[in-house]
Amino acid sequence: MKQIKAAITGGIGSGKSTFSSYLKSRGCPVILSDDISNELLESDKNIRDKVIKIFGKDSYSGEKPDRKFIAKQVFTYPEKLQSLNSVLHPAVIKKIDSLIEKKYSKEKIVFIESALVYEAGIEKSFDYIVLITADFKTRLKRSQKSGEFSEPDFEKRNEHQIPDEEKKKRADFVFINNGSKTDLYKKADLLLLSLNSL
Repeated sequence: MKQIKAAITGGIGSGKSTFSSYLKSRGCPVILSDDISNELLESDKNIRDKVIKIFGKDSYSGEKPDRKFIAKQVFTYPEKLQSLNSVLHPAVIKKIDSLIEKKYSKEKIVFIESALVYEAGIEKSFDYIVLITADFKTRLKRSQKSGEFSEPDFEKRNEHQIPDEEKKKRADFVFINNGSKTDLYKKADLLLLSLNSL
């Protein structure tokens, strides 16, 4: 049995986390790359030293990363985002592979939720890319409702991501999420049927 590694990606407010949570509730293994990134930022001294070199000493308070400071720097200076990606993403992929080998080696499908698959250039790490997308106004409304971002912050972050039209051309599965959660869950069920039939 060849194992399938499928990345779930999408812009802010697209619903990729809701999609991933539903798959998890169906008993599917789901790895959150953001959680791994955060863990590495805290626990890996080599990464911490490199991040401080990129962003300065204010990027950490003791051994704890100042995520708000780093996020602000990243979206003010795009070249720093590239530097951060080059430090973090190889280590994240290595950790994901290790986790799959140790914990999920007998699973047919493993899902990996990752916001920046295309931006980080890690497409080849996965067998399939699943893009969750929604129109701009819907994504903005969701982000504001969750209190995650103000409109200017949302727009600034959105500008630094590859446009969905470009991502659609490169994804293996595209699910448009302008409707209800129930509609999105049906699309997740369809994805499971498709992947399990391979």
